[in-house]
Amino acid sequence: MRNIIFTLLLALTAGGTAQAEDAMLDDFVAKPETRWQFFSDRVMGGVSDGKLEFITQSDGSYAQMTGQVSLENNGGFIQFRHDLKTSVQPDQTGIKIKVRGNNQTYYVHLRTAGTILPWHYYQAAFDASDAWQEIRLPFDGFEKSNKILRKTPKPTSLKSIGIVAFGRAHIADIQIAEIGFY
Repeated sequence: MRNIIFTLLLALTAGGTAQAEDAMLDDFVAKPETRWQFFSDRVMGGVSDGKLEFITQSDGSYAQMTGQVSLENNGGFIQFRHDLKTSVQPDQTGIKIKVRGNNQTYYVHLRTAGTILPWHYYQAAFDASDAWQEIRLPFDGFEKSNKILRKTPKPTSLKSIGIVAFGRAHIADIQIAEIGFY
């Protein structure tokens, strides 16, 4: 009891603001293929090509997206996406990912209840180095793709999250071991 009171007093004297707890969306261990889908610009006539694999090794499980992003035929992306089945807590302030890759820039794309058309989304860029790292992307750092969208995505209105190789011709190779919210 004494420890609980001490912890509460410490929190109050430190400003009294509670931080949202981290919430894991996926660690790619139990049947991730049932939750994630691969898409490319071919759905719109582009010619980018790639694949999504789920790998388990001695150092853990992860999703690996590889491919060739092409700008031909108005293309320019490959992605893997998870449709959210439950709401994100309103006190969550961003996305966190454990990632490694081929030293290229990638994106997280968010779709919300307000992103009606296929080309409406929020995006945040990150660099995927060849060593595992945790990256935190605050919701207020995401850029909207269209003027009619609200400035910042609302956590409780999130409908899907995607990992995307986008916008320039390049070889994609990205691995995600964990994805969640903070």
